[in-house]
Amino acid sequence: MRILFIGNSHTYMNDMPQLVSEMIENATGEKCEVVMLAYSARSLKWHMGEEYFSERFNILHGKYDYCIIQEQAHPMTDEADTIAYSARIIELCKKANTVPVIFETWAEKVKPENQAEMNRRYQSLAKDQGALLAPIGEVWSSAMKELQDSLGADLYYRDGEHASAIGDFLVSMVLTKLITGKLPSEDFLKAYDFTIPDQNWFPVKEDIDDEITSISKDVATVIRKHVSAHAALPFVTKNYL
Repeated sequence: MRILFIGNSHTYMNDMPQLVSEMIENATGEKCEVVMLAYSARSLKWHMGEEYFSERFNILHGKYDYCIIQEQAHPMTDEADTIAYSARIIELCKKANTVPVIFETWAEKVKPENQAEMNRRYQSLAKDQGALLAPIGEVWSSAMKELQDSLGADLYYRDGEHASAIGDFLVSMVLTKLITGKLPSEDFLKAYDFTIPDQNWFPVKEDIDDEITSISKDVATVIRKHVSAHAALPFVTKNYL
C-alpha cells in the first residue's frame, strides 16, 4: 500500500504519516509506504499554485492507493477556495485511480465552537466531490472530554492548536480504521513526539529513537473506543472509485 499526504503542520506534526504506516502494517500485516508533501501554514490553494508540479507529478506518477488531503485549519480558509482546490486534487487522484480522503481537522482549543463549522464543511466537501471523509475532528471532540476529565490526557500540543503525541495517536488510528477497517492491536502503544519540552518548533528532536514515546494503555483504550464507535469509518478498497 502507498499513501500520499498533502497538507501542512497538522500533517507533519510528530511524524504522523509514519505512525499511520506503522499502525496499518500492525493492523493488516501489509507493508505500507508513505510520502508527505506538507509545509507550514500552507493551504490547498498554495499547494495547487506554488507547488502544483510537485503535487501533479506525485499523484499521477506515484502509484498511490490513497491521498490524504488536509486543508489549512487555524484559521480556516475561504470555503470557496477549499472547494475549488480540493476538487483539483481529487480530479488528479481519480485520473490516477487513487482514493482521495478529506482530512477533517479539529478546532483550536480555545475555540471549540468552530468544530461544528469544520464538520459541516468537510462532510459537504467529501459528499459533493466523491471523496472519503476521515472524521478526525468529530472523533477528537468526542474523545477529548473523557481523556481530560478521567485521565488528565491532552490531545493538544501546548500551543492549543496542533496535536500532541496523544492527539496524533488518535489521528493515526482514525486513518487506519478508515482505510483498513481495522484497529492496530491493543498492545500497539507507540507514538512519536518530535518536540523538545519548553521550546517552540525549533529545534526539534532529530534522532528518530529520541522521538519514540508510549501512550498509556488507559488512554489508548479510550481512543480505541471512540474510533470504533464512530459510524463514519467504513473499510474502503480500491473499488471505491
